[in-house]
Amino acid sequence: MRVEIWGDVPCPWCYIGKARFEKALAGFAHRDDIEVVHRSFELEPERRPGDNVLAADIIAANYGQSLEQVRGIEEMVRGHAHGEGLPYRTEGRDQDNSFDIHRLLHLAKARGRQNELLDLVYRANFAEERSVYDPETLVALAVEAGLAESEAREVLADRTAYARAVRDDEREAAELGATGVPFFVLDRRFGVSGAQPVEVLARALEQAWQSRTVTALTPIGATAGGTGTDGAAVCDADGACEVPGAVSAQARGDR
Repeated sequence: MRVEIWGDVPCPWCYIGKARFEKALAGFAHRDDIEVVHRSFELEPERRPGDNVLAADIIAANYGQSLEQVRGIEEMVRGHAHGEGLPYRTEGRDQDNSFDIHRLLHLAKARGRQNELLDLVYRANFAEERSVYDPETLVALAVEAGLAESEAREVLADRTAYARAVRDDEREAAELGATGVPFFVLDRRFGVSGAQPVEVLARALEQAWQSRTVTALTPIGATAGGTGTDGAAVCDADGACEVPGAVSAQARGDR
C-alpha cells in the first residue's frame, strides 16, 4: 500500500507530522508492506527566489500579530515538536522560495534517498543554524544523504530539472482537495489533513489496509485542508501555519 505525504520544508507541522506518522507506521503490523512517498507542495510559490525573510516576520504578517506574540506561538510549536522528540529553534529561521529544494528532493527520490534528504533538510531548517535555501547548504545535505555532489549541483543549476515533477505533485494535491499541509493520502482512498495525533494516523493506516472497496477519497480526522477535529494544525496555501488553540480568531477567518 502506498502512503503519499504532501508537505513543504518551512512548514513546522510537516516536520512534526512526519515524526508522528513514522511513530504510527512503526506500530503498524504491515509496515513492511507500506511504500511512503513524499510529494511537493509550495506554501509560497509566488515568492521570488532570493527573497529571503525571517520566518517570524511571515508569521507576524499572516496573523497580524506582534513579534512578541509570534515568540509565544513559536514556543507552543516547540512544545509540540519536543513532544515528538524533535529539536526546534524558535528564532533565526529564514524562509524563501522552496522550489529548488523540492526539485532536489525529486532527484533524491529517483536515487532512493528521498526520506534521508528530507530528514536532513528538516533538521537543518528547524534544529540547526543553517539556511536550507543556500545552494551550498543544499549540496552538502544532498551529499550527506548519499547523492553525488556533481549531480546535485547540476540539478540546482538547471531550474527545469524535475520542475515538471514538482508541478505535477502540486496539481495532484489541488485535484485531491488539499489546501494545506501536511496532507496524507493512503492508497488514494483515505485522506488525513494536518499533523494529527499518532493514534489518528495509526487508525487511518488500519482503515486503509482493511478496506479495499472505497473508491472516493475519505477524510479521516480532518477535512482536506482545514484544521483537524482533534485540533491538528496545518500550514495553508497562504503560507500561514496554525497553532491549535493559539490563534482561534485567525482560524475562524477573522483576519
